Amino acid sequence: MRLILPLLILVVVACGALFGALNGARVAIDFWFARIELPLGVALLATLLAGWIAGGVVAWLGHARRPRRRSARDGAQRSDAQGPPA
Repeated sequence: MRLILPLLILVVVACGALFGALNGARVAIDFWFARIELPLGVALLATLLAGWIAGGVVAWLGHARRPRRRSARDGAQRSDAQGPPA
């Protein structure tokens, strides 16, 4: 496993570099406040990276909130199970 993961990462990086090199046509990306020109491969790989990061953040935030809700709900059930004070 220690050898497979670095090799897999190396293959993915090599494929990304090859993809970027083969898609060298320049494209203009026009934001409201700025306009930049990048090679098509760079623009696509940057978009892929931004989506990957955004998806990871959303998944992390969704996972981080779940235990808090569950523990709050369990605390409410425990206080109900104890019954009225004597």
